[in-house]
Amino acid sequence: MGDGGHALSISHHLSSEGILVGMDMDDEALRRARENLENCRNRLILVKENFRNIKRVLKENGIKSAEGIILDLGVSSYQVDTPKRGFSFHHDALLDMRMDGDLSLTAREVINRYPRKELVRVFKEFGEERWASRIASFIEEQRQKKEINTTGELVELIKSAVPARFRRSGGHPARKVFQALRIEVNQELDNLKTVLPEGADVLSEGGRFAVISYHSLEDRAVKHFFRKRSSCTCPPEMPLCRCEPDMKVITRRPVVPGEEEIEENPRARSARLRVAEKRRF
Repeated sequence: MGDGGHALSISHHLSSEGILVGMDMDDEALRRARENLENCRNRLILVKENFRNIKRVLKENGIKSAEGIILDLGVSSYQVDTPKRGFSFHHDALLDMRMDGDLSLTAREVINRYPRKELVRVFKEFGEERWASRIASFIEEQRQKKEINTTGELVELIKSAVPARFRRSGGHPARKVFQALRIEVNQELDNLKTVLPEGADVLSEGGRFAVISYHSLEDRAVKHFFRKRSSCTCPPEMPLCRCEPDMKVITRRPVVPGEEEIEENPRARSARLRVAEKRRF
């Protein structure tokens, strides 16, 4: 849900019988969404839940299928701009990064408890960080002296680990590590890979599934899923298609923000929107 910006826009197009179901793991996001969507409260169902459980949430609310689904992935601007949440490498705060405050795992636990080998895996797999091994070694050496508790301490370690000539290009040197930690703490890719088939299953015929992603790992997962559900996988020698693909891709290429939108909202720069439609049988 975030602050409910997309939901507010969608609410203007609901019929008199239309219902909007919003899910978020963040209590504060739901509180802000309720305020921003006050005018459509009688058509709104807000649930504190991971969107991977979309099928169960709809069933519990007596909804058999959805005519449209939109996933707005990643961290919200509010979360990034709230220093105490520990998402930003621009603010010094406790290493947290939990979207749901009830989760037990924090970024601090990952940094101080994961074996070096696991840190390398997280940084490489979820951050595509070139210097993953070197950064993990610096972290391992430092935590033998004292625990690493704040984002500021981690940023300085990353800066020390990345050779100077590589710190001058490619954005902030801590960006990829912070992304990787956030994904690990919140299990974002696992959640995405679960919700895609779950969402497709509850989509009504002719319904559309829209996903906004913000980095290549997310976008790749969405692209491959939509392609798999819309493509024939029958052997070439089979005269008739037996697999019956149940979706068709609406956006052959992702929709990206234009210059005007990026100027108004620089954080939209990396956004990629992909849409697929449930086939009618």
